[in-house]
Amino acid sequence: MRHLSSMALINNGSILLFDCGEATQLRLMHGGLRHSRIAAIFITHLHGDHYFGLMGLLTTMALARRKAPLVVVGPEELMRVIHLLPGVRDHELTFPVDYIPLQESMSHALVYETRSYFVEARALDHRIFTVGYRVQEKVRPGRLDVDRARMLGVTNYADYQLLKQGREVRGEGGRTVPPDVVLESPQAPRAFAYVSDTRPCEGAVLLAKKATVLVHEATFAEALRQRAHETGHSTAAQAAAVAKRAGVIQLLLSHFSSRYKDVAPLVEEARAVFPATMAAEELRRYPLAAGDGEH
Repeated sequence: MRHLSSMALINNGSILLFDCGEATQLRLMHGGLRHSRIAAIFITHLHGDHYFGLMGLLTTMALARRKAPLVVVGPEELMRVIHLLPGVRDHELTFPVDYIPLQESMSHALVYETRSYFVEARALDHRIFTVGYRVQEKVRPGRLDVDRARMLGVTNYADYQLLKQGREVRGEGGRTVPPDVVLESPQAPRAFAYVSDTRPCEGAVLLAKKATVLVHEATFAEALRQRAHETGHSTAAQAAAVAKRAGVIQLLLSHFSSRYKDVAPLVEEARAVFPATMAAEELRRYPLAAGDGEH
């Protein structure tokens, strides 16, 4: 049995949740993820398998007396739906919710940002208004060579922090120490792209461009390519073509039709186009790269 759509991106203990199908809160519990850690929820579109679990999750957060604010991003109509339902209206929740509505006319938007990363949305090509999301890490400074800094007369912890921020400092004796002589090369920023549901489209390629990990729907096998097009979905091979064109590092296939009890043939079709392909497994954690991020 495969459960409905939801993907968690974990970064330093904080969770970004992408889609929230029914029973998402139970799957979070089974995966050892605390809903109190969720900082933001991103909904792709208003088909029930992608958002019917949201209202239950919000209610559970309120019953747990959550106080921390929550961000909810999704199609504009989602906010109207939520505000119609008893139990999840603003005055009934114990925490503030910042709703970021996306209008059908949008093609691209920056929807969430922290000191270390930002999230952008792009329109996809489904039967109804649908968006995909990309989490882009900001450029991280290279590691500070503390021994070299000390050799140059920098011994103050506050000065180490300034050097990491790219600012020059004065060491003992008044010598100016620029950051480039004590910092290693900047670490390559990571990116995570979530694309579901859609036909192959330019928006998907732009979201996935050079991504560390792309999660892309693969509802059908190639034998049902026409069916995929008619229903606004992609085949596994089409998802692989998006990954190849975008130059991603790793492709994870998801959102398989229930007709496929064994998805291995779909994975093989995709690997023929893009070898670095896997089928996403429920409750399994996949590292984005060296570092703290995983999903």
